[in-house]
Amino acid sequence: MSARGAPSRRRPAGRRLRDLPTGSFPFLLLLLLLCIQLGGGQKKKENLLAEKVEQLMEWSSRRSIFRMNGDKFRKFIKAPPRNYSMIVMFTALQPQRQCSVCRQANEEYQILANSWRYSSAFCNKLFFSMVDYDEGTDVFQQLNMNSAPTFMHFPPKGRPKRADTFDLQRIGFAAEQLAKWIADRTDIHIRVFRPPNYSGTIALALLVSLVGGLLYLRRNNLEFIYNKTGWAMVSLSYIHGSSQAQFVAESHIILVLNAAITMGMVLLNEAATSKGDVGKRRIICLVGLGLVVFFFSFLLSIFRSKYHGYPYSDLDFE
Repeated sequence: MSARGAPSRRRPAGRRLRDLPTGSFPFLLLLLLLCIQLGGGQKKKENLLAEKVEQLMEWSSRRSIFRMNGDKFRKFIKAPPRNYSMIVMFTALQPQRQCSVCRQANEEYQILANSWRYSSAFCNKLFFSMVDYDEGTDVFQQLNMNSAPTFMHFPPKGRPKRADTFDLQRIGFAAEQLAKWIADRTDIHIRVFRPPNYSGTIALALLVSLVGGLLYLRRNNLEFIYNKTGWAMVSLSYIHGSSQAQFVAESHIILVLNAAITMGMVLLNEAATSKGDVGKRRIICLVGLGLVVFFFSFLLSIFRSKYHGYPYSDLDFE
């Protein structure tokens, strides 16, 4: 039979290991142990990450912002593994610190965290925490931080960059501005929901009720409202009729009128520049406008009574 037609002789598979060099067995054993160790280490890392996320979710279910000391900060924020973003407010809320800005920033931070916690988009990719100076002095020292309040974003991987520190001095600490900054850093958009504030509405309702009640009690005799002589008598009692003299009480009245006008201007500015609830801003605007119009008209009428012949007026109190 020719060489081409001769059957090929295969070496038994059991003999292959015996044919390997003697020194390769320790290498294979070491490689096997290394693979087992790497697999075990990866499994341990996944279990550790799952435990951290589970703990953070449990804290978030009880409160939107959880406080951290040095140990918790190092375990849940600094130490890997981590697949979530953490927003941290470094503050000093203890009364002896006398940080009024910290309390104001904390209110806005609470509004933002509550908006995220109770939104339909809430997930385990973003958490809110706080480190108080008196509870985590070592954390402030570790980060070389000497001012409060400060907002920082700690990304899932790597160290925080310069943009991960919120520019509070330039932007302010309104919840809407914080939400925009978080969206830039994490691609997670938070719609801010502010709790309704009915204090202005209640105060206005009480004032209207009081005036309405007084008018109702005097409903049969409302001529006093249109009695110019009565208003003039009140003016003559405390307002000097000449521009060359002035009573002491008149000085106090002018001071109060100017203070009321100034308060009205402040309220108008607050309504125009604040970022609060629209309904509250509308009420503040109406109150401020009412103060300016009413008390400026009163001041103008006093001016007319002292400078006879002055042609201009607003609301006629004479």
